[in-house]
Amino acid sequence: MSRRTPALIAAAVLLPLALTACSTSESTDAKPEAAAKGEGFPYTVKNCGVTTTYKAPPKRVVTMNQHVTEIMLELGLKKSLVGTAYLDDQVLPKYAKDYAAVPVLAKEYPSYEQVLAANPDFVYGGYASAFTAGDGRGREAFKKAGIETRLNTESCTKGDQPMDTLYEEIREVGRTFGISDRAEAWIKQAKADNAATAKKLADLKPVSVFVYDSGDKTAFTAGGEGIGNELIERAGGTNVFSDLDKPFGDASWENVVDRKPEVIVIYDYGATTVEQKKKRLLTDPALADVPAIKNKRFAVMPLSDAVLGVRVPAAVDKLAAQLHPEAVKAATTP
Repeated sequence: MSRRTPALIAAAVLLPLALTACSTSESTDAKPEAAAKGEGFPYTVKNCGVTTTYKAPPKRVVTMNQHVTEIMLELGLKKSLVGTAYLDDQVLPKYAKDYAAVPVLAKEYPSYEQVLAANPDFVYGGYASAFTAGDGRGREAFKKAGIETRLNTESCTKGDQPMDTLYEEIREVGRTFGISDRAEAWIKQAKADNAATAKKLADLKPVSVFVYDSGDKTAFTAGGEGIGNELIERAGGTNVFSDLDKPFGDASWENVVDRKPEVIVIYDYGATTVEQKKKRLLTDPALADVPAIKNKRFAVMPLSDAVLGVRVPAAVDKLAAQLHPEAVKAATTP
């Protein structure tokens, strides 16, 4: 089970999070008043079916889910954050100091009342479950309270190239906060990093990959619609469940066996360790003839690397080094 589908919420046990209200300043912090003047507000954007017009950049932001928190921090918007929630794993070391300055509203999703207590004017959700109407956190409910919202577009975009969706996510967030120059600089560097990885892998034969996120009776895995699928392809792999028409979903173990993956990519997060996941796979007699199990070929990725956020370009390169270690090593050796 996973909160990465709209109707489900994961039971992942997260590391204790410390509440804090202190802050630091850097030259990259947003200056909303100046940004509003320079960017030509009002700005209208349609996001996952919701059209919003911003007269000025939001000033008080609550983020729900780690990857959107990291987008905010990467773009230098820590001063705008008045609350955050729901880590999948550790934030990157480069964000640790800034993250520690943001009040943590809840270990998992905060209640509607907890969000309101932070007095935000903008709530940014990473997964559709962040705005579950049945839990009182629907986007319409926030709108009625005078709070604008944004949902990471991986939760609502189908049929395009997810890397392009990532670029557009960064571009729209930058535009919303009046910092398009920072967003475009990030996109330019991301494209360069992706091109460098592609060059290392030129002419290599892809290896077949099965993603194991979690699950016992069925395998919760990466489907063909999300950034996780494109990440595998850009890293020199072929996702054996690319025909699953969603970012994440359940697959039968019989299908895992039939599709004969050469490598198993384990998503690392929550209470179940990588070693526990490996043991579950290696000791299942039904999987004994799977090539990846026979050869004990595993790759590991933090979950936050495999969702639509700023980690993705580096994650492609890291996964490529695990899928094609000799080729990547040769390409990077002077």
